[in-house]
Amino acid sequence: MQKAVPPEPEPPQPNPTGRRPLLLLFPVAAFAVLAAVFAYALGNGDPTKLPSTLIGRPVPATSFGPLEGFPATDARYQGFDRARLADGRVKVVNYWASWCAPCIEEHPVLVALASRTGVPIYGVNYKDKAPAARRFLDRYTNPFTAIGVDNSGRAAIEWGVYGMPETFVIDGQGRIAYKHVGPLTLDALSTKLIPALVSAGHRPAPG
Repeated sequence: MQKAVPPEPEPPQPNPTGRRPLLLLFPVAAFAVLAAVFAYALGNGDPTKLPSTLIGRPVPATSFGPLEGFPATDARYQGFDRARLADGRVKVVNYWASWCAPCIEEHPVLVALASRTGVPIYGVNYKDKAPAARRFLDRYTNPFTAIGVDNSGRAAIEWGVYGMPETFVIDGQGRIAYKHVGPLTLDALSTKLIPALVSAGHRPAPG
């Protein structure tokens, strides 16, 4: 029996157009551009310039469960979902955690935001221990209209969260109108967040 002899491999053919290697370079170039944007924003000390592809789009289809340890009759701690964020009112969603030092720094600004604007603030407690979160609220007061939890961090990925804290302005139709990365300051509250609320349709109470 004669053994089958494999044919000699053909030499590689030249690519006269050069298109394929160019196509392979596109993902590399796109990554390099995105990395440059991130490096610029972080290097210049202004993380709020980090890009967000969610601006102008509906909030992700996420639901946030209740913060344990509060009575079921207290609706503030029973979580919220996407439908509640599209109830016709402009609102703020704030990601926070008790272990996050910048969140402690930011908290008085959230209290001032609630007092000055009356806008509903929805808090997302991120990868936290419920007792620690409750102690945080007891110590620093609770400016939130409702609180839900993101224990797994999955919702944060859907929302494009880079780190704690982050704040989103949501218009009445449930679309993300503005995103602030990092702790809010009183200056950012006056020059960025409140103008973003007004631009999204919030009308401050007279006086």
